[in-house]
Amino acid sequence: MAEGKPRLETLHFGPGGRVPNSRFPVLLYRGGVSPSVEGGDLADAIEATFRRHDWLNNWRELGVYDYYHYHSTTHEVLGMARGRIQLRLGGEGGKIVDLAPGDVVVLPAGTSHTRLDCSADSWMVGGYPEGRDWDLIRDDRVSEAEFRAAVKLIGSLPIPARDPVTGEPMTLWRDAPRTYGIPF
Repeated sequence: MAEGKPRLETLHFGPGGRVPNSRFPVLLYRGGVSPSVEGGDLADAIEATFRRHDWLNNWRELGVYDYYHYHSTTHEVLGMARGRIQLRLGGEGGKIVDLAPGDVVVLPAGTSHTRLDCSADSWMVGGYPEGRDWDLIRDDRVSEAEFRAAVKLIGSLPIPARDPVTGEPMTLWRDAPRTYGIPF
């Protein structure tokens, strides 16, 4: 692996309870964005990278909410700009991941996530493909009817044209299985 090239990890989460997760893998880029690529502040470099690849409606803040939730109206990208954060992905019993500056995680719609811990200086940049608006569904508060509606909406979302880190086509998502186990 060439120095400076991001290392991609893929994580798969099936449905559980009223958490749909996704047929698409979560994409975790270790060292996904470097300030040396854009120069200057890492948050600026992350946002510029996302925007260049059409992941817009960007925000900058502490990071992820500290309760389990997912989005049904859009996929989401999170880039670690400063400090450290520990997330659990996939809902209760899911995988714990630690993010350091430059790391980027791409969450398919429906993927549950929460913040477990973070450093005092934690700072993230987020975005959504084509600037889509996001909703917020809490794992512990979603009704059966809301869950079914979310699953239907998630299934209708387009696969983003480009990966927010590399700008390449979203091949891993395009090649994902068509179904993944929701029983309705």
